[in-house]
Amino acid sequence: MLLNITVLPGDGVGPEVTDEAVRVLESVAQLFGHQLSLARKDVGGAALLSANDPLPDDTLQACLASDAVLLGAVGGPSFDKFPSHLRPESGLLRLRRALGVFANLRPAVCFSSLEDCSPLRSEIVRGTNMVIVRELLGGIYFGEPRHTQGSAGNRSATDTMRYSEPEIERIAHVAFELARSRRHKVTSVDKANVLDCSRLWRGVVSRVGQQYADVKLSHMYVDSAAMALVTNPSDFDVLLTENMFGDILSDQAGGIVGSLGMLASASVGGRVGLYEPVHGSAPDIAGKGVANPLGAILSVAMLLRHSFQGNEEAQCIETSVSTVLAAGNRTRDLAKAGQSVLTTREMGHKITDAVRKYATATSRVPVT
Repeated sequence: MLLNITVLPGDGVGPEVTDEAVRVLESVAQLFGHQLSLARKDVGGAALLSANDPLPDDTLQACLASDAVLLGAVGGPSFDKFPSHLRPESGLLRLRRALGVFANLRPAVCFSSLEDCSPLRSEIVRGTNMVIVRELLGGIYFGEPRHTQGSAGNRSATDTMRYSEPEIERIAHVAFELARSRRHKVTSVDKANVLDCSRLWRGVVSRVGQQYADVKLSHMYVDSAAMALVTNPSDFDVLLTENMFGDILSDQAGGIVGSLGMLASASVGGRVGLYEPVHGSAPDIAGKGVANPLGAILSVAMLLRHSFQGNEEAQCIETSVSTVLAAGNRTRDLAKAGQSVLTTREMGHKITDAVRKYATATSRVPVT
């Protein structure tokens, strides 16, 4: 198989974690007999500095011409002085819209070897295995009008949360179909006691749910869901949310399972899938070689599964991550006092070695 992928390292720790993710991808491609074609392009702040545009046309065209896009991270406080349409995040929003990726899948899994990394007690976090399905192209991040007006000292700002029935229907179907391959439970999150937008959301999701008699649907207000995530996280299977609520709750889920650095994501539903770790650019640790690359590496597993139907290849990566963590290997965000700490690159090499051992054990390569 030809794996035609555009790589967007981006800003902050993005290039560091992406290098290790690509290292693992190259190893998997070789071991499973795939041909790999990679095109590296700038995005976000890196593109803003080189081309005065957070999403240059050559970057966008490369993404549209590929089979999948692997992104590191965008943004940082050094870009706050730029107008909103030039900030790195605006380039990411434009990319998502251009690719048509309306469904963001964010798994949050507590590996058994990382139970002591969670701020929650082990008995609470044990068994946590959820996927947050976040609508990605609607809501307050894209709604119009949006503006700031008035003179200094007397300004007002407006953002608009907006959803249409078709937008809600399509993301609801993604959540219900995913639940059918898991534990057959969907929890839909809204604020229907306050927001018209949420009342529409709840009504449409309920209607779509009637088509899935084998899936149990429940509804929660977002504030109640936030509390339940830290009191009973293992109760959740598929968590369906609108754009902003999903953005917030998925970061909370990262803390629950031990580190935001562990979370991968897949943005799908359009012509080309977009895959990225959830952790962001983390400018305070950029360039220090201490960032956790596992979110980026697990994003590669999602890329192989969703864009290339490579379930075996994805399983190889996920099993390798679990094996390396079970052996006690930790990056700085996961380490307890007295534990040795691996650099970003060292963790990447550990996963690559584990991938080769997995492939050997499953007869992908001959034992030498």
